[in-house]
Amino acid sequence: MSEVGTCMRGREAMLEGGNAAAKAAANFLHLAAAPTFAIMALLTGVVGGGPMDALCSMAGHSPLGGMVPMYLLMSAFHSAPWLRLIAGRRSGAG
Repeated sequence: MSEVGTCMRGREAMLEGGNAAAKAAANFLHLAAAPTFAIMALLTGVVGGGPMDALCSMAGHSPLGGMVPMYLLMSAFHSAPWLRLIAGRRSGAG
């Protein structure tokens, strides 16, 4: 059995035992990560990272260095719940 399958069953088992408010909060948090990181990337790109950005990147040595690419990658990695939601709606509508 895969580790992902075990993890998903553990999450579902936890949510089955909880109340409706806990389930709603878990679903909201599940979907909140990707847009949050995208907004952080946008704000960091527009406003700038400030003095702490120099500590987190190699100031101009690489186009992939810095906080904006990191936030964009984090947003992409956390987009799976949105993709599942979109796929579920498309398959249910057809």
